[in-house]
Parts: sequence; C-alpha cells; structure tokens
Amino acid sequence: MSAEWEKEWLASIADIPSLGSDIHYTKSADRLRKLMREGPYSLTDLRDEPERFFAAHRLLSRFATQLGPGFGIRFTVQVNLFAGSIIALGNPEQLQYLQEVQKKGLLGCFCLTERLAGVNSGLVVNTTATWDESKQMFLLDCPDEGSAKNWISQGLTADVAVVVATLIVKGKSKGPHAFVMKLRGDDGKLVEGVSTEDMGGKTIGNDLDNARIRFSKVWLAKSTLLDRYAGIENNEYVQKQAGVSNMDMIGQRLYTGRTVIAKSTLVFARTLYSTARKYADNKKCWHPKGPVPLSSIPQLSNLYVEADHELSRVETLCAAVEKELCECLRSSAIPSEKLVEKVAVLKVKAIETSISYCFRLKQELGSYALMAGTGFEKMDYLQCCKFAEGDSRILMQKIARDRLTAFSKKQEGSKPEVAACMSLGKKLMKGGKAAWSDNWQDVYALAGLVMERITQEACGKAAFASKL
Repeated sequence: MSAEWEKEWLASIADIPSLGSDIHYTKSADRLRKLMREGPYSLTDLRDEPERFFAAHRLLSRFATQLGPGFGIRFTVQVNLFAGSIIALGNPEQLQYLQEVQKKGLLGCFCLTERLAGVNSGLVVNTTATWDESKQMFLLDCPDEGSAKNWISQGLTADVAVVVATLIVKGKSKGPHAFVMKLRGDDGKLVEGVSTEDMGGKTIGNDLDNARIRFSKVWLAKSTLLDRYAGIENNEYVQKQAGVSNMDMIGQRLYTGRTVIAKSTLVFARTLYSTARKYADNKKCWHPKGPVPLSSIPQLSNLYVEADHELSRVETLCAAVEKELCECLRSSAIPSEKLVEKVAVLKVKAIETSISYCFRLKQELGSYALMAGTGFEKMDYLQCCKFAEGDSRILMQKIARDRLTAFSKKQEGSKPEVAACMSLGKKLMKGGKAAWSDNWQDVYALAGLVMERITQEACGKAAFASKL
C-alpha cells in the first residue's frame, strides 16, 4: 500500500471532524454515501488490497476522541460486514453488484444478531428462509419477536442488506446462510414485509442509526442467496465445496471486524494520551523551587511510561494479526485456528488495556478530564467496542475452553498455564453442570495467562521506542 493512497484517503475524510457527533444520523449516512461514491476506497479492497482496508479504519480512528464511534462503525458496517460478506460468499454476479452499490452510493447493513440471540448466545439464528419449490423463491420470516434482528447498525438508513437466516429446504434446516436483498424500493420506502424500529438514544454515537428489523413473510428471489459455497439446484440443497460451510465464511467478517475494532481502541488511547500529555506539559503546578509541569509529578510521569510500554506490546500483536489476515484475505483462505485465537486475544487485550489506561489517566488529570473537547467525554467509545462483534467475556471463555481442550490432549505449556489447567480441570470434573459458572474466576484467570503468552510471543525481545 502506497503512502500516496493514504494521503488521498486522508484528504477524502478531512472534513469529517467538522461534522461533529451531534448531527442527525441521516446526515452522517449521507456523508458516507458521498465517501463511497467519490473516495479512493473500493468495496473490493478488502480482497484486492487488504492493507488499505486496515489503513482506512486506522486513519478514521484518529477522529474517535472528537466524534465517538458513530461514523467509524458506519464505515466498517459498509465495507466489512455488508460488502465483505458478499465478497466472501457471493458468486461472480453478486460480486459485480458491489460496483453498482459503490457507484450509486447505496448503503448496506448486516442483519445477524437477534433480539434473543445476541453476543452471549453465539451465532444462533432463528430467522428463517424457507425454499418454496412451487414459487422457486425463499420465504424470509422472523417467526416471533425474539427473532427480530437487533441492534443493526445503519439499519434505518440502509438501502440494501445482507441478512443471515436459517435455510430450510424440504422441511430440514441447513443452518445459517446469507442473503443479499433490497430493504427499500426506488421510492425510498421499505419493501413489503420489512419493518424497522429505532433502538433509541445512546450515551454515545447517536450520529449512527441502530435498528431493530423484522421480516414478515418476505419473498426473495433465488438469486438473493449468496451461494458461492452452497445453493439450491433442482430443488435440492447442494454443498459446492466440501469442508467449507457458509457459517465459516460469515465468521470471517467477525475476525476482520474484531481486528479493526481492536486497532481503533489503541488509536483512541494513543490520541487521548497525546492530547492529555500536551496539556500536562504546559500546565504549571506550584513547587517550593518554582513551577513545574503537571506531567512531571511521579504518578503521572510513571503512568505515561507504563501505558506507552503496554500499548506498544498490544500494537505489536495487532500488526502481526493484520499481516496474517491480509494473506488470508488476498487468497480467500480461512484463517487457521491459531490465527482465530490470536484475533480473539487481540480484541480482548486491546480493549481492556485501552480501557484500563484511559481510565487511570482520567483519574490523574483533575478537572481537565471533565472538560468537553478533551476526549474523555468520548470514553464510552471503548465501552461500545468492548461488546461489538464478540463480547470480551465470551471471547475469554472460549480462549479458556480451547486451552483446556488442547491440554486434555497434550499436557504441555508453561508452569503457570499447566497449573491453571490442572486446577480448573479438576474442579470441572467434580463440580457437575454448574462448575464452569461456579469457577468463573479461574476460567478468566486461565484466559488471562493464554492472552499474556500470545502477546509475549508476538513481541519477542523487541525494545519499544516511546510514542508519547
């Protein structure tokens, strides 16, 4: 990726901070439409130039302490969740459709999570798409209130959507599959059978629309199924590539999404520390020998050093993950189990590190941290990231469970990890069904050990130069 492209991208987004975060979400949506039509980013860059995908998110994240998460989330929904799903699952004609989406500045959303199936339930999908042989169409339906799509970012302004539904063929479930459909007609009105509801006001990011979307017996053409790997042929369900499920490929968007979210929190923390450091360097405090800068007081100066080191460690892990993901994206390969684990570790480590050090900084800066425009008022940005595309606690449980599974097959590892696995394993064997929940502290402690090991493996013996 060239420096020239980054320069062009920065020029295309330079006005975004001037929009502010108090604008109506339709104005934010219109700005993204313009960026898609006129900007240097192509919807197929995720596949063709994946470094641009990560760079575009990183550079947009510089505005987070001014704007919060709204526009950044809107952008990643468009290029990762919506367009990325079509890239991963679509046939050649469906991929061609992305050119029309970009040319017209159409907005897309990604309808996966449901009212009773959110981040704590895994990829549970109760919305159904039933194949009708007589009509040669799919009937998309949310059978109850719990299956309505929930917290769908850009859901009120989107023209089109990738909808994940459980495919039913001849009365049998074939698991979750993705469909691309129009939400609105040429007149801008919702198509028949589709209804939307505003999720309401939030503590941050109200320039982003979040919707509950319900599908009530909506007929979809056969061509709406993203069928690169599985489809309907002669009224039969056909798996086109052995060993690759549609859900596997849908999951790819979660890996790229988790990575850009992790990076955005690191950029947020770096930006907050940088602006706060400039203030503290110029803020004079009384001292018997004459005024000294606020940044020189020991608790603050030591915090700068500690935060700088820890953020650098996670940034090193992030760079390694991005590099490996770029290789997978360019070759349309499914990430290895080891890379999937690294992505999970990165998301948790980046967010929890950023939250911890930003909060600690806030405690040391007095009234400055209460002032509007300092970035501290946007710290719910980090809270938003904590739950987006994989809750930190759920990811930590998966990390611990996977470590226990691996340990049951081969008892190896560092002494702390071996001891933690042995201890937790014994408690689980004795404790019955409730043992996992009863020993939740041990579960998270094991995950913490794994996360620290993987972070250290990425860092090696690197010496980090100060970035503050």
